[in-house]
Amino acid sequence: MSATELYDRLPDRGGPGQPLLTVRGLRKYFPIRGGILGRTRAMVQAVDGVSFEVRKGETLGIVGESGCGKSTTARLAVGLIERDEGDIIFDGDALGDTLSLRELRRGIQMVFQDSYASLNPRLTIEESVAFGARVQGLSDPMGRAHGLLARVGLDPARFAQRYPHELSGGQRQRVNIARALAMSPRLVVLDEAVSALDKSVEAQVLNLLSDLRAEFGLTYIFISHDLNVVRYISDRVLVMYLGEVVEVAPVDAIWARQAHPYTRSLFSAMPSMDPDNRTEEPPLTGDPPNPIDPPEGCRFHTRCPFAATLCGRKVPKLRKIGADGHLAACHLHDPASGHPKAGKIA
Repeated sequence: MSATELYDRLPDRGGPGQPLLTVRGLRKYFPIRGGILGRTRAMVQAVDGVSFEVRKGETLGIVGESGCGKSTTARLAVGLIERDEGDIIFDGDALGDTLSLRELRRGIQMVFQDSYASLNPRLTIEESVAFGARVQGLSDPMGRAHGLLARVGLDPARFAQRYPHELSGGQRQRVNIARALAMSPRLVVLDEAVSALDKSVEAQVLNLLSDLRAEFGLTYIFISHDLNVVRYISDRVLVMYLGEVVEVAPVDAIWARQAHPYTRSLFSAMPSMDPDNRTEEPPLTGDPPNPIDPPEGCRFHTRCPFAATLCGRKVPKLRKIGADGHLAACHLHDPASGHPKAGKIA
């Protein structure tokens, strides 16, 4: 039996118009403890009020500097870490209300950046892929494992009995993809899933992910630092800065026009293939503020070239700035904000 025939995914309850995943006001603070008694000394504001939607069948790319909260947001959505506040709604069912954590993990799976650390070194490849399906009580977990290994390009006759240390990085990541698909999920979170691979292997894995998305009707959340990869695979892009969402737009719209100054700096830092196009000055100076004590108002105002007094006092709201669903959290795009340059910068 083929992997497609064994792919018994959860039913679509809300129809194509209902988002597959909705996140509202998601918040996660990590305590920093110290002293003999281990008392909480401070809180790291890793994710602070994040809201977004993932539509059925799309790939949502999430970008931002290291430490901006991308991976924490992904782990919260999957249920790997417990949220402090906020709602996680999967196809109309809220986690903790009409949806259990077990059911959420049945519908959402994750592929991690470190392909070796995410596999149990004591389990063979076939055992690793079949483990989750066996725990969830799905049919024929070993047959499912063999079918999916073949589908991701690993011949079960050669690879099923091998251990993780006997595989290359690209082969291990294919195993991780097969392991995620063994649960028949509807949404797969890819957290820097190709960043540790050679470019030739990266291209092969990206093409594999595109094929699997079409074959199994998958939805992706794709987290990466590589904007070119994000452009290739994503339908929409979400930009995060210091635990907050600062811009969301269709991939073509954000490549044509970056509305938030932080997004502009990210795109300006992209390497150019033109040898005459030299970067004379860094697109962004200074380090991100301390997430333990982030700035008041707009968190980017300490590094923003367009910052005004207003930016240090008032938090900008994520608002619609175009008919294509382009959203940005910046006073520059709010004519009523009182910013001296509002509406004057394209």
